[in-house]
Amino acid sequence: MTFRRFLWFPLLLLLLMAQGCMKWEDDRMPEGFDTSGPGLFIACEGNFQYGNASLSFYDPASHRVENEVFLRANGMKLGDVAQSMTIHGGRGWIAVNNSHVIFAIDVNTCRETGRIENVASPRYILFLSDEKAYVSQLWDNRIFIINPRTYSVTGYIQVPDMAMETGSTEQMVLCDGYVYCTCWSYQNRILKIDPATDRIVAVLTVGIQPSSIAVDREKKLWVLTDGGYEGSPYGYEAPTLLRIDPQTLAVERRLQFPLGSTPSELQTDGTGATLYWLNDAVWRMNISSATLPATPFLESRRTKYYGLTVDPAGGDVYVADAIDYQQQGMIYRYTSGGELIDEFYVGITPGAFCWKK
Repeated sequence: MTFRRFLWFPLLLLLLMAQGCMKWEDDRMPEGFDTSGPGLFIACEGNFQYGNASLSFYDPASHRVENEVFLRANGMKLGDVAQSMTIHGGRGWIAVNNSHVIFAIDVNTCRETGRIENVASPRYILFLSDEKAYVSQLWDNRIFIINPRTYSVTGYIQVPDMAMETGSTEQMVLCDGYVYCTCWSYQNRILKIDPATDRIVAVLTVGIQPSSIAVDREKKLWVLTDGGYEGSPYGYEAPTLLRIDPQTLAVERRLQFPLGSTPSELQTDGTGATLYWLNDAVWRMNISSATLPATPFLESRRTKYYGLTVDPAGGDVYVADAIDYQQQGMIYRYTSGGELIDEFYVGITPGAFCWKK
């Protein structure tokens, strides 16, 4: 069972504190290879507390895949639970959650250029400039502020009314000069933050556990709540998909999934006109639709779809399949019409994608 599937249990906070530290040692001689062209990085979580996270790179033009690129380029393992990756300033920034570290790598060689350690439990990184970024956290009531140029933590945004041991901040987007952040684990709010002052200027209460957020071409926010889980002390309800006006924080549309659904990974295509998400299968919907789709875009393979991305340029859809969370995961690449183009193995529990232009 993977780290994300464990998140419901606050007891793991104690494990994080007791066993989350990892020593990075040289395991092998660095190896040279080329990732200089456009492509797709895939961050693979590995298994919680096994320290077997990994990074893969895929070239859509040649269909070439390179696995374990961080290990091969640096002669050391990536760490425990690679949560997300973001590219800024020619460097790839990898949040390794249970190792409490953010690695920066050269995107053309995958060699480490620096790291930020002691970052609680980093989830997602949103860059605001060359000298400032926000980092959301699991089981921490602060958003960390970092300086990418100096590889340092420079401050925090304290989230009010959030318990350190159960709360979390999750995905973030920038829209019309403000940052919007989901408060996920045992939470039900969206934060509106002014990055000029690093202050929370407004809070919107939505459904239980808003996990994903996206901005469409009309500059509307879309938020996906997962509804919690049966038996949760925080509550359990049907998940929802909401459209929100970012200026007023008014909920303009609320679409409800059946109770027991598990939607996740909400995002838009490159045009911002179509929404995609996972819910056993792969689903999509035009932003003008007033109802949820009746049939999926791609049927489930009866394993575990775990990650999703849409090529912002070509529109191809990539689905990460964790299979059984123990063996190498699989990536499926489809056209926007649903035709399978390619499939390839990556690391254990592939969960996050990052496009390199």
